[in-house]
Amino acid sequence: MFKSANRARLAVIFALCLFFSSGWSAERLPARLSDEGFWKLITDFSEPGGSFVSDNFVSNELAVQDVLPNLTDGRQPGGVYLGVGPEQNFTYIAALKPKIAFVFDIRRQNLIEHLTYKALFEMSTDRADFLSRLFSRSRPADLGHDASAVVLFNAFQDISADQDLYQETFQGIKHRLSTDHRFILTTDDENAIGYILRAFYFGGPNLTYSGPRPPTRTILPTYEELMTDSDNNGKPRSFLATEENFLAVRQLEKENLIIPIVADFAGPTAIRSVGQYLKEHNATVTAFYVSNVEQYLFMSESWKKFYDNVASLPLDSKSVFIRPLIDIGAGTYTASPLFRSGFRWNTLLFPIQDLITAFDAGMIHNYYDIIQLPN
Repeated sequence: MFKSANRARLAVIFALCLFFSSGWSAERLPARLSDEGFWKLITDFSEPGGSFVSDNFVSNELAVQDVLPNLTDGRQPGGVYLGVGPEQNFTYIAALKPKIAFVFDIRRQNLIEHLTYKALFEMSTDRADFLSRLFSRSRPADLGHDASAVVLFNAFQDISADQDLYQETFQGIKHRLSTDHRFILTTDDENAIGYILRAFYFGGPNLTYSGPRPPTRTILPTYEELMTDSDNNGKPRSFLATEENFLAVRQLEKENLIIPIVADFAGPTAIRSVGQYLKEHNATVTAFYVSNVEQYLFMSESWKKFYDNVASLPLDSKSVFIRPLIDIGAGTYTASPLFRSGFRWNTLLFPIQDLITAFDAGMIHNYYDIIQLPN
């Protein structure tokens, strides 16, 4: 009888160990998504695409890296990153080292740009190879793995775009996505890949938010400036600042763990679906980079639906919004980028739970209310 009771207790303990080890930790997030699983998340979670005022090929926000020391302080790798827009997400991802990342954008073109980046990361052995394909320019000689981003981009500045390399890269991207991964791309999607790659072909290191431009204009930051910038301690930390940063993002791309979603921030499906997926995998949002999307939502009542969506995400006290704002002096901020002269970017962190608490209490009425919350 005694032995029988002991066996029963041991069986219960063993069952509990199996239960907790298999189901109740953040390790339930996949170490890798299959191609089918990756594409299913994209198609199931995405909403109908919409339009925006710009192609938004690259970020228009300087000082993306300023916030990185504060962002990584006290936040462990292996969480969940959410974001919006193109390449600035890679810099945040390289710093936070999340287990999984979702990038929302109302434009399907942004999803296609991220799939283009995915293919380029997978096809490239290092940063120089990556930039050679991205800009359709021959790889400069004598670029070692320890080259700084400044050296890297200086080496590409005087190299002309190569039409043959563009065609080779374009076909390679389509083959990687459609044949290797078996993602179902429409003709419009393939045309969008060519359209995006042509912007990088013509713009090269001088490509900006709104498209190729002559290098003498100074209204918006160039791709080179964004990649060679540094944090507020003077340390370069873009995803192309070091080979280590590049490879960290590349590995997540190869594992299908940077997932672009077509999403209206105020829509009924995308953000809530991601939130449910994360809850099912016992995962918590570390950071949500929102750019200035909220400013557009406050032009209607859409902001209320967005904060309802955010409230459905799994959060904790360290979960933060990342908001790039324009510092116009005396502690006053705006989100509208105008001209570089006379203002500076200041990227700030805002606790998400504090925002939801204020929203539930009826304290939020306009965009100014949210950027005046403690950060």
